[in-house]
Amino acid sequence: MPRTVNVEVHKVRRDAFLDVAQRLIQTKGYERMSIQDVLDDLETSRGALYHYFDSKQALLEGVVERFADGAMAAVAPILTDPHLPALRRLERVFGSIAQFKAEQKELVLAILEVWNSDGNALVRERLRRLTASRMGPILSLVIRQGIDEGLVTSRSPDETARVIFFLLQGYQELASEHFLARQAGTITFAAVERTHAAFTEAFERILGIPPGSVTLADEATLRFWFG
Repeated sequence: MPRTVNVEVHKVRRDAFLDVAQRLIQTKGYERMSIQDVLDDLETSRGALYHYFDSKQALLEGVVERFADGAMAAVAPILTDPHLPALRRLERVFGSIAQFKAEQKELVLAILEVWNSDGNALVRERLRRLTASRMGPILSLVIRQGIDEGLVTSRSPDETARVIFFLLQGYQELASEHFLARQAGTITFAAVERTHAAFTEAFERILGIPPGSVTLADEATLRFWFG
């Protein structure tokens, strides 16, 4: 007779491993964290861990996926609000994600450390795909609404969403470089602002909307990360 799985119990136990892994990634760093550290903290066996995660990398991916799910939960009310015009919806989505990242700053910085490690190319690629799977449908939804409202000139919302996503991806990678450069004192805040302004201009041109139509990150957000 097949064994049945209690979904709630499974989730609680899986989250327990993720909670410990996340704390260790934030305090010790992913590269220095070991599977044994997780096992020692929970006083459990390797077999118990492998029931949920088959490797250290799988633990990291679980932590990042849970983080992404939390960000998507934060924007869900914005996506379902019937009264928001497309561009305001877009602004609020980016603002909500920015706020969520700020609240999880320690984790974001720990993930950034992993992202910048030369030995984590496979992890970077999986993180890119995870981000695309979350953001792609949101961008398509908002772009389609903008077309219906007569604001966005694109004729292909899904393809335009992909182009926008790659622009976002490139900007995020550049932003991570700028964050490290600001920490090292090798770039000015004014240079960060110019880069963000150029990104916003490119974003607006792809959508075919007038300059100054959207604020993708306000000065307070920029100063939080780069000030």
